[in-house]
Amino acid sequence: MVILPSASRHVRVMETNRVPKYDPSANETGCCPRFDPEPWRDQALHFEAKAFVKAKTLALFHVPLNMGGVFAKTFEAITNAHADSEEFVVLSRDPTPFTGEHLFAVTRPVPGQQNVTLSGDFLTHVFEGPFADAPKWCKEMEAVVAAKGKRIAELWFYYTTCPKCAKHYGKNYVVGVAKVATAQ
Repeated sequence: MVILPSASRHVRVMETNRVPKYDPSANETGCCPRFDPEPWRDQALHFEAKAFVKAKTLALFHVPLNMGGVFAKTFEAITNAHADSEEFVVLSRDPTPFTGEHLFAVTRPVPGQQNVTLSGDFLTHVFEGPFADAPKWCKEMEAVVAAKGKRIAELWFYYTTCPKCAKHYGKNYVVGVAKVATAQ
């Protein structure tokens, strides 16, 4: 890992197409493992055609309606294709108030699913709090990225635990993952 100085703090740089690993054995709930935010804090990620499966959910003013079913079906397809990634991450965003897009990291294409790749430079920032804080997180991500002399080209969030598990663990960590471009 390389440490690069920045205007306000250090940024850690991961190897191409890598994200911080998580410990699936730290799982008290049988659902979501306990999330360690430290490896995700202020990371610089670089993806070159990183493989993902893309899924869409329905929402009502950004509140997901069918996320559980869509995620279960997608995870089942990924597992059946033996495309699970040791570096688990699902990137989510809401392109409209009525639609969610989710990118599931995979190791190979998954039959019957929408296979996509993602390329570019990304900066991460860890948040903790209720999902209702997402609008504040968007503004804070803009400031974090601007402090690095960049602008956000796309903004994704990695929701590290489901609401039930976040309640159990007493923390609701969410990672902002901003695809960046040079500020203009």
